[in-house]
Amino acid sequence: MTRALTIALDAMGGDHGPSVVVPAALNSLASHEALHLILVGDEEILRTALQSHKTAGRYVASERLLIQHASQQVEMDELPSQALRNKKDSSMRVALNLVKEARAHACVSAGNTGALMATARYVLKMLPGVDRPAIITALPTMTGHTHMLDLGANSDCSAEHLYQFAVMGSVLANAVDGTVRPRVGLLNIGAEEIKGSERVREAARLLAESSIHYIGFIEGDGIYAGEADVVVCDGFTGNVALKCSEGVAHMLRHFLKQEFKRTLLTRLSALVAAPVLKAFRNKVDPRRYNGASLLGLQGSVIKSHGGADVFAFGCAIREAMLEVAQDVPQRIGRQLESHLVENSTP
Repeated sequence: MTRALTIALDAMGGDHGPSVVVPAALNSLASHEALHLILVGDEEILRTALQSHKTAGRYVASERLLIQHASQQVEMDELPSQALRNKKDSSMRVALNLVKEARAHACVSAGNTGALMATARYVLKMLPGVDRPAIITALPTMTGHTHMLDLGANSDCSAEHLYQFAVMGSVLANAVDGTVRPRVGLLNIGAEEIKGSERVREAARLLAESSIHYIGFIEGDGIYAGEADVVVCDGFTGNVALKCSEGVAHMLRHFLKQEFKRTLLTRLSALVAAPVLKAFRNKVDPRRYNGASLLGLQGSVIKSHGGADVFAFGCAIREAMLEVAQDVPQRIGRQLESHLVENSTP
């Protein structure tokens, strides 16, 4: 029998709030019989949103879909410190509290990233052996996909922090992909040992002496070539790399549309190429990779893109389900505990 699991959804977070979260929740319930969801937010608004969906009634009646009222919401441009201090009854905070109280196995939010990180760290606390949480997500490659972290939580990292990110990323890749020994690479400006900053070279030394399958430095073009299963970097570098990649993808789509609309002949060729273009779009569609994990916490927290549509938010819910099923936080905790034991042994 499939293990039942419950996920708390910050229904008020993101650019679209209930208009995206509610239908995504209903679609997920229809696809996964063991799934239970808790919509967290303004109860009146959520009940009104549910009334517009014919299938909602049966899920509410079966208690697979519950509403947890929250009187506040965190704005997308709100300072994390203000959200933490002044929004104790926000949909984000209440959803995280449900995980802390073991009423939910995971939390999914499309809300303010900084506020989510700060609040999750305060509510759920860090795993022993983890100094800082890290944001990780999957990215498409020529051979499948890779997992990259950190993507913006920590702009300044020590060698030890990078090592911890590598451990967490390796555990995640093993858990969600089933890769026995994930290949871990450090993002650098060159593949040679002498390249990069002192902290990156020191992190390389720590990884080389560990039991992790460390393959060395990789450059930016190696990310999408699929050279590693896990790519490790500081949050500043990772966020810049991610945003540059998104920009290139948008530019390519823009140019393709322009060229196909240029003449009658190119419009006709677009019809012929439609199946190929559709397959290409599906492979690189960023919505399919929506759902970044906040690793290092004593609980599963998934950050959806703020502008996610119904399909993309559903992907974030599936990511939460997978990480809960694979006990990702617990596995990271055990791996880091083993690392601490190894380092303390004379």
